Amino acid sequence: MNLFEKIFNHQIISRLEDSGIFTVTSHERAWLKTMLAHPAADGAFTPGTLAKLRSILESDQAMDISGHLIEKARSREKQVYHPLLRPLRRLIQDKSGIRITYSIKSGRVYANQYGLPYRLEYSMVKREWYLLWYHIRHRVFMSTRLANIQSLESEYVNPAVAERILKKISSTLDARKDEVTLEIVRRYNEELSRILYALSSFEKKVEYDQKQDLYRIKVCLIGDEMEYLLSKIRFLGKRVRVTEGDYLKRRMLEASTKALERYGASPADEEMSS
Repeated sequence: MNLFEKIFNHQIISRLEDSGIFTVTSHERAWLKTMLAHPAADGAFTPGTLAKLRSILESDQAMDISGHLIEKARSREKQVYHPLLRPLRRLIQDKSGIRITYSIKSGRVYANQYGLPYRLEYSMVKREWYLLWYHIRHRVFMSTRLANIQSLESEYVNPAVAERILKKISSTLDARKDEVTLEIVRRYNEELSRILYALSSFEKKVEYDQKQDLYRIKVCLIGDEMEYLLSKIRFLGKRVRVTEGDYLKRRMLEASTKALERYGASPADEEMSS
């Protein structure tokens, strides 16, 4: 890919994202049509949405996976979809209160707790969905695993009160956010798509410096997500380097130093080999 193509592609993608438009390839449409035929699709979408998607994709060919995919023996995995996702999304959208009964790790059950749902989050580390909500009586911000919720129903909350609580939560979370800047090493520029895919679970912004032919990725995250981002940076290896973010710089330096010591090398030896 030459320099012009890189700039052009980046500008086009940025403008499409800014206008809320995304492109779908024929391969992606075929994959989606195949996935909609899976029994789990009936629970993941409302009947109307599912019928609309199938109608749109009616003229497309389904993906032929016979003879290409072989499922081997594996350990039992948790399902990404949870039956509470859809009703909770509706309650969050409507800014409705909730009456929730849930359990904690010790087994203790908290019944009929009154609160306001704020957001659903999926932990890539634990592979579980969490509900972020505000406990109206205790005035604290809560995080509850969907797997621990025993019952859930809507409850009226004054719209003015709900708006005030949501603004308070938003400002609190914004104060907890950190920003980390990663640079893609130039010789790996062609792997931009792969690198962005590895960071797909984070809020981020990509900048391109035409003069230096350099991509910078600004990742915005909450403090407790640092360790997960660290694991992704280690996975990407020499493709990226941390340019802003003292905590990640320190952790990467510690890990690199320990690795060199383990194999009897020194930083000078590493520089000469690279």
